[in-house]
Amino acid sequence: MRHTHPLTVVIFGVVGIAAGFVLEVALAATGQPVLIPPYTLAITLVAAAVIVVALAVPIRRAIRGTSKTQINPFRAMRIVVLAKASALVGSLIAGFGIGVIAFLLTRPVVADVGSLWPGITAALAGAVLLTAGLVAERLCTLPPDEPDAK
Repeated sequence: MRHTHPLTVVIFGVVGIAAGFVLEVALAATGQPVLIPPYTLAITLVAAAVIVVALAVPIRRAIRGTSKTQINPFRAMRIVVLAKASALVGSLIAGFGIGVIAFLLTRPVVADVGSLWPGITAALAGAVLLTAGLVAERLCTLPPDEPDAK
């Protein structure tokens, strides 16, 4: 499996920004209250980031040879897929939070600062999940078979 391509992460982020902004505009245009991400979203994303990295550390130890335990290859593959999915979802949610912030800052009426903080925390927590997913993906990388191979 290849590492997550940076362009894919950027595309997911841009889609998240567009989705967040367009959803807020659509809700405001129909007279509905705008969506403000709850703080529990940020707490959940950070907890998921910690779990993803914690699951990848034993794989790294087994790859390096510092641990004597055998790792099931299917388990290792599942953790790599989880790490990749976490990176992409983190990028999407970070973009969504940025889209919400962009909508609130471009309104003709200045938004209350209390409305901005949930969007900021969602964007930061998405970035934390993105980073944790990429780190966990790198932790599960096998070294090349030959020293000269790239």
